[in-house]
Amino acid sequence: MARFNTRASKTAGAASPVTTTVSTRTHLGGKGHLRDDRSELFLLAIANFVSQQTYHESGTGRDERFAALVRKLAVEDPAWTAGLLKWLRGDGQMRTASLVGAAEYVKARLEAGATDGPTNREVVASVLHRADEPGEMLAYWASTYGRNVPKPVKRGIADAVRRLYTGRSLLKYDTASKGYRFGDVLNLVHPTPDPEKAWQGDLFQYALDRRHNPDTAEPPASDRTLTAHRALMAVPVEERRALVTGPGGAERLAEAGMTWEALAGWLQGPMDAAAWEAVIPSMGTMALVRNLRNFDEAGVSDEVAQHVAARIADPAEVARSRQFPFRYLAAYQHAPSLRWAYPLEQALGHSLTNVPALPGRTLILVDRSGSMWAPLSDRSQLNRADAAAIFGTAVAMRAADADLVEFGTSSAPVAFRRGESVLKVLERFGDLGGTDTTEAVRRHYRGHDRVLIVTDEQASYHRAGGPTEQIPANVPVYTWNLAGYRPAHGPSGSANRHTFGGLTDAAFRMVPLLEAGRNARWPWED
Repeated sequence: MARFNTRASKTAGAASPVTTTVSTRTHLGGKGHLRDDRSELFLLAIANFVSQQTYHESGTGRDERFAALVRKLAVEDPAWTAGLLKWLRGDGQMRTASLVGAAEYVKARLEAGATDGPTNREVVASVLHRADEPGEMLAYWASTYGRNVPKPVKRGIADAVRRLYTGRSLLKYDTASKGYRFGDVLNLVHPTPDPEKAWQGDLFQYALDRRHNPDTAEPPASDRTLTAHRALMAVPVEERRALVTGPGGAERLAEAGMTWEALAGWLQGPMDAAAWEAVIPSMGTMALVRNLRNFDEAGVSDEVAQHVAARIADPAEVARSRQFPFRYLAAYQHAPSLRWAYPLEQALGHSLTNVPALPGRTLILVDRSGSMWAPLSDRSQLNRADAAAIFGTAVAMRAADADLVEFGTSSAPVAFRRGESVLKVLERFGDLGGTDTTEAVRRHYRGHDRVLIVTDEQASYHRAGGPTEQIPANVPVYTWNLAGYRPAHGPSGSANRHTFGGLTDAAFRMVPLLEAGRNARWPWED
């Protein structure tokens, strides 16, 4: 009798990097498992909006756990930790966590006198991708460890400054609201201008003058953006609106590096349709996405709206913007006009390119319990419940044959049709109370080829045991962790039990490898 050598047979020997160790209890008293240090740090890092309260963990406790893990692994496994931090700021798209992690990496290695592995300078430079981040790094170090900044931190910041500081970035980020202005950073880290950027020495001097002598600072002639901005600022207030909305107004705004935020203040009046239409051509994609409601309320023309929609839906623009998929859901929920629905749907799809098209039958369980509804951060109205629904629905829509289920205290199928709008399907999910993951698995598993559970893993107690125990050992169970809490709801790392995580689709690339019987490595080791 053929029991194993069949077309549907699975390879149980494939391994994945997130690994559990010993048994414990979840925050809700369910059967759980602890992870090794690398796995715990990885899942925490990719879900950690620093200093933010979560349902089961305080912001302070979460930050302390993150810092302690980074410091430990920076000494014990520096190459792995440096790789994580670099990836975290890139494909992981976690800006603050990577910056804090790099600072803690350096602190631990300096205290331990460690010299192996990547240099502290390299690690600091690797997480600074935006021109305001050198100041952020200095502010974090000063608030945590005092104003005596070590040389490796200064040198890493100096490397980033040479790469990131331009006239345009100075206009955008060197504002009075910052504790560390560009000039302060330059005074502290003393970067040498890049020899291949002849204009950078003049820019550095202007940033210093602008900080210490703002009334007399003159923009360098070598920087066309700064000189154009100075000319624009000199225009009398009563002439500004006519200048911007007249012929060539959009070009002048772009040449002067005028952001939409700065334009509103410069006009000293409302942002009407003409003002928006002048600045829209020079706005970044995500600035467009965040202002769709403002465009509608101001009454921008259909022609301009079509250009905005085309940019939002452009796959190259989506890739360049490096935004979380849930940002497009937020825009859809807050934009009042239906003219934005289709481009946002396309953009969401482009942001989920790593979601695989799974063969066979797939059961997808989406956690909509109470702990999933806390905001992702203090500045966001989005939550893990909606992020879970996005991932679960995306997998269901691309799978050959999928059952999509929401669960909490109870559970129920979520209806969808192939080719239907993902954003419309998301409206059918609800709030289902507690976290009875085990019962949801027992109720809805019907011989599927695989199971995907999108959750924070904090399952409640069930006499039948943990959720993954309810599935035959030869059937893969993939857990997508969205919170980074310490206890896991099941074993992981081998034997058809695997855990991924994050708020982007990057780790979905591991699923096809495991389905093919190949070991999956950490995302930055692909």
